[in-house]
Amino acid sequence: MKGNMDTHMGNIKIDDEVIAQYAGSVAIECFGIVGMASVNVKDQVVNLLKKDHLTRGIAVFVDNNKLHLDFHVIVSYGVSILAVSENLISNVKYKVEEFTGLKIEKINIFVEGVRVID
Repeated sequence: MKGNMDTHMGNIKIDDEVIAQYAGSVAIECFGIVGMASVNVKDQVVNLLKKDHLTRGIAVFVDNNKLHLDFHVIVSYGVSILAVSENLISNVKYKVEEFTGLKIEKINIFVEGVRVID
């Protein structure tokens, strides 16, 4: 389902892929986030996604023009997962709401792995 806004000039529809791409670019800028993760359910393998495939680690749901975002992330070893998650939530909430004009109702974060950064 797409984000939908009615304005005085007409109707604006935002594709889920656009929202996911923007949210992913905001997420990887956050301290402690190594990248987005792709999970192969069959093999239970978690892969770190490259920057051009960020949307595979994010699920976007639109319900009554309110966004629900699910992030599958890999965090940096040695950082507080709680602090990283709170930072991710606040940054994504602010920037995505400003970008789209839609309110975020829920952000779920699934930590799929931990990586040591060189």
